[in-house]
Amino acid sequence: MKITKAVIAAGGLGTRFLPATKSVPKEMLPIIDKPIIHYLVEELALSGIKEIIIITRPGFNTFNEYFKPEKNIVKALQKSGKEDLAKILRNIPKMAKIILRPQDSNLPYGNASPMLAAKKYINKGESFAYMFGDDMTLSKIPVTKQLIDVFNRQKAKAVLAVQKVPLEEVKLYGVVTYKKNAKYKYEIENLVEKPSIKEAPSQMAQFGRFVFSYDVIKETENTALGKGNELWVADVLNKMAHEGKKVIAQPIKGEWLTTGDPLRFIKTTLKFAMQRPELKEELLDFVKKELK
Repeated sequence: MKITKAVIAAGGLGTRFLPATKSVPKEMLPIIDKPIIHYLVEELALSGIKEIIIITRPGFNTFNEYFKPEKNIVKALQKSGKEDLAKILRNIPKMAKIILRPQDSNLPYGNASPMLAAKKYINKGESFAYMFGDDMTLSKIPVTKQLIDVFNRQKAKAVLAVQKVPLEEVKLYGVVTYKKNAKYKYEIENLVEKPSIKEAPSQMAQFGRFVFSYDVIKETENTALGKGNELWVADVLNKMAHEGKKVIAQPIKGEWLTTGDPLRFIKTTLKFAMQRPELKEELLDFVKKELK
């Protein structure tokens, strides 16, 4: 079955960006001239996704405002001859069908809970893409499409994106061990959430791109709370791997960039700015002057 649905987990408190995130979701913070959430929806749309369920923090209407058609601003832009900007705004609601659902207060905290909040929108037996709302990627082929291709080709139960990280950073992520002598070399044996450097089985870290079969939702409902009394995707996938289900940790062709804290947010902004010819030269000159 073709994968046409996705869930974006965007219900966090954004505490590392307070006070800015007191009134604006972290996923609405801009990377140059588009909010983080726009890049995520764009990647999904380019991967063939038609319907996106965004699980949000209760009380915010910012996402609604951003993804709805905006006729007044479009008319004003057209009237002033700025058709290129008007076209960009017209295309935002056309990227995909957007469903917004607040995170249920009765669900546990954790990066797997948004799956349960989105369950009513996923048909039984339906596979779907899953994203964390603060992870971004740079790649020629959209990372979600890379994962969908592997998921279909390998007939997997779950595919997670991984990238090698420095040893001192393994404590921040879920880290994988690959099965020995598996038919597909990226099938996992184990996944450890936020291990110490001594406990880390490798430097291959999970980040916020996944493709899941419906089995993952059922397994999430039956997974106990883990580290920090939270419901972790890593624990769900680890449990499935231990049960002999095919879980693949696929290294991506491209680069993973996180916006989870101010420093990494700034680095990601700079990285994306360097992809823009109209910004790159002056930005490099500025950085060189600042480094003198």
